[in-house]
Amino acid sequence: MLYRALELTLAPALRAVYHPVVTGPENVPAEGPVIIAANHISFADEVFTPLAARRQIFYFAKAEYFTTPGLRGRAMKAFFEGMGHVPVARTDTRSAAAVIDIGVEVLSHGSALGIYPEGTRSSDGRLHKFRTGVARVALRSGAPVLPVGLVGTRDVKSPDSHRWHRAPVGVHFGEVLHFGDRAAEERSSRVLREVTETVREAVQKLSGQDYVDEFASSLKVTE
Repeated sequence: MLYRALELTLAPALRAVYHPVVTGPENVPAEGPVIIAANHISFADEVFTPLAARRQIFYFAKAEYFTTPGLRGRAMKAFFEGMGHVPVARTDTRSAAAVIDIGVEVLSHGSALGIYPEGTRSSDGRLHKFRTGVARVALRSGAPVLPVGLVGTRDVKSPDSHRWHRAPVGVHFGEVLHFGDRAAEERSSRVLREVTETVREAVQKLSGQDYVDEFASSLKVTE
């Protein structure tokens, strides 16, 4: 309900202020399960991607957003729950292992699931090595993967600032990738890496970022 309210009120204002350049919108499925796999350079990514896709996208969110005490904490919890975000405890290995199953469940309801395969925001603006979670969800669910390249969102909301700035933003949707015919190969680490690299190459082509063949480090950032 909150998402729908924001789509009718805040979304038009954001489009009017930022005029995001959107390419490949015809590649976004209007309905049905789809994995939105994107590069991650800013907190603003989760605002501009659904804004450009024109459909609700369910994201995983840090559990801290749902457990922070006080008035601000309650407001954050209400916002993230209203947007359909799913809490994940990053330091809980059991919770992390359950993320794949949760993602598959979200997709089973015909929803769009947003995944940042780098695992965290890039600290230097470059594209880092993808983790294989995106491949596991794709193979287990059979849902198609829509690669997305985000450009300029880091200039709108930098990791070290509370403020939002006006800056050019681009949201580029690639052609949908299908891996459903390889579901039986999910246990193969080689196949998981192969599928993951296919997604990574598609995202990099859209974002135009330099690539670093190492995993990104978790950031302590100001929101």
